[in-house]
Amino acid sequence: MNGSGFDMRLGIESALRRALPYGGLPGNDSPQTAFFDAATEGDLRRLRELASGKDAEEKAWLADVSIQGVGPFQAAARLGKVDVCRCLVEELGFDINAGSKIGMCNALAAAALDGKMDVVRYLLDNGADPNKKDDAGSVPLHCAAKFGHHEAARLLLSRGASVDIAYFHGTPLHIAAYYGKASVMKVLLEHHADPNKVSEVLGTPLIAALSATSEGLPESISLKCVKLLVEAGADVNSTNPDTALVVATTYGLTDCMKYLLKAGADPNIPNSHCGAMPIQLAASCGRRKHVELLFPLTSPIRTISNWTVDGILANAK
Repeated sequence: MNGSGFDMRLGIESALRRALPYGGLPGNDSPQTAFFDAATEGDLRRLRELASGKDAEEKAWLADVSIQGVGPFQAAARLGKVDVCRCLVEELGFDINAGSKIGMCNALAAAALDGKMDVVRYLLDNGADPNKKDDAGSVPLHCAAKFGHHEAARLLLSRGASVDIAYFHGTPLHIAAYYGKASVMKVLLEHHADPNKVSEVLGTPLIAALSATSEGLPESISLKCVKLLVEAGADVNSTNPDTALVVATTYGLTDCMKYLLKAGADPNIPNSHCGAMPIQLAASCGRRKHVELLFPLTSPIRTISNWTVDGILANAK
């Protein structure tokens, strides 16, 4: 199955649509629905038949339907149907860079999302813009990064994709780090992605990789991403808004904490919100092992009279 499960969702939607009146979409007898189905099923004869004799405006109307968030062109791209894409572009004159009805991804982004390399290559060969943004500001490289399609990312970069292009969630490196896609991170860093770029939502890529553990990313994968970033020059003491050590301590990431300390993380930089040092954060959660780890490197805190591991833990109660 592809990474996003699009083909399965599309099949379920199609079955429901055929069985029930469906959410404001054109009926099954609508030319728009027929055109969408022909695109997703690879029925070139039906596509040509439906578009026959229609001008550009009428063809645009045919494609003016969105199912599972995409139009017929984008759906065909996500399903890897390069023959359909070729027919739509070369025979029927569809805009290769057009997005779907609801302003979401274009065909290139759709293909990158599911790693459909034949479609990605075809679209790029025929003039698709690798830096074309959707209404949210994301580009095909963000899509490839999210689902770990490193080959698609490499091809996009080789065809002019901007490695540090950003939208509100951040650059492709932020996205790859947050979703634990180390293979894509390697490609991006090979192409000189900035490991210290700051996103309003995710902070730095380093913070993104660590904070994703709170959403279920295994620490082992987070650590792999952290190592890649540090080796590429990520600043372990950057405060955007907190240091990597503060974040790792907050989430109880033992192996990440050990690695960051070896990489030069300063345990004397406090949490930006409450002013607590990492050792105090660890103590407040009762994590004795973490207090012991941080203790030799942390300067005494004046408000803690008994500056021992036991004293720090007792003070936090």
